Amino acid sequence: MRRRDFITVVGGAAAAWPLAARARQPAMRRIGVLLPAAADNTQYQTWVGAFLQGLAQSGWNIGQNVRIDTRWATANADAVRRHAAELAALAPDVILAPGASTVGPLLQATRTVPIVFSIVADPVGAGFVDSLARPGGNATGFMSFEYSISGKWLELLKQIAPGITRVAVLRDSAIPSGAGQFGVIQAMAASLSVEINPSEKPADLPVQAPTKYELVVNLKTAKTLGLEIPTTVLARADEVIE
Repeated sequence: MRRRDFITVVGGAAAAWPLAARARQPAMRRIGVLLPAAADNTQYQTWVGAFLQGLAQSGWNIGQNVRIDTRWATANADAVRRHAAELAALAPDVILAPGASTVGPLLQATRTVPIVFSIVADPVGAGFVDSLARPGGNATGFMSFEYSISGKWLELLKQIAPGITRVAVLRDSAIPSGAGQFGVIQAMAASLSVEINPSEKPADLPVQAPTKYELVVNLKTAKTLGLEIPTTVLARADEVIE
């Protein structure tokens, strides 16, 4: 090969190397995170830390192949809606939302950006998905627990008190979340010969006062303080801690 041809071949290959390297690099993905808490909330800080750790374990590293846009919206409903709209406008690849207070506003802001929720009691009853098997829209995720466990609660109650015939269920009918659970309880009630009476309006629930008081005397603390407890008080005590 002539020297000029060799230089041309090598130079062309060298020019192509950066292009090939860039072609092999994974595309930068963008994830939005909407949190109904302040930035100093320790519970959600731990939750976010676990999320980022899980991403790293799956090969997603911030600044290399993924970008995270986090919005700490606090628990204020107006702030949640505002931040939901901001995240939707960024058009990320996916938005992570923990529960109903954030999923609802996000679905109002976008019906195209994928939304993944981590803790929702009743996504069907809340209107977030069409069904558990086929969500149908742009949201999916994880439930707090499986519906059938609600029926188990009633079943256990019947085993503990076999003679029970009526059970009150405390729920707020104005909140769509929980409708699926209540349906399971109603279905189980028929097989257990139990009548279900739904109640969770505060006006219908009486204010309760304590009906029993106990006197507990800590002799060790009294001795440390230099106090001598009279025998008459000890005789009236329900429990004496030596």
